[in-house]
Amino acid sequence: MQFGFGKFVVTLGMLATVLGTTLPAAAQSGAASWYGSGHRTANGEHFNPNGMTAAHRSLPFGTRVRVENQRTGRSVVVRINDRGPFVRGRIIDLSRGSARALGMGGTTYVSLHVLN
Repeated sequence: MQFGFGKFVVTLGMLATVLGTTLPAAAQSGAASWYGSGHRTANGEHFNPNGMTAAHRSLPFGTRVRVENQRTGRSVVVRINDRGPFVRGRIIDLSRGSARALGMGGTTYVSLHVLN
């Protein structure tokens, strides 16, 4: 989205940079990975590898996200309770349980849609 101010055009991304904030995306596509071990998540919960949870770099804790496997069309709703992934090119890190529900083996291409 762009806003015009005379000779200047400002996008929401530029505005966010100037204000020092991050705009969480309502929809994203990219690589997803999964993880199955850990003691606590970034929000302080005990990690449940079989839970329907995920890690995202910027979405607020508690955000519910529909994750769709672009290869199979299967989808699952997860709750963001951790931070990551910390590997370039990946947009979400799913718990083992949510990855199994999507039919993932390793990494796969997914789309994300924020529900709340």
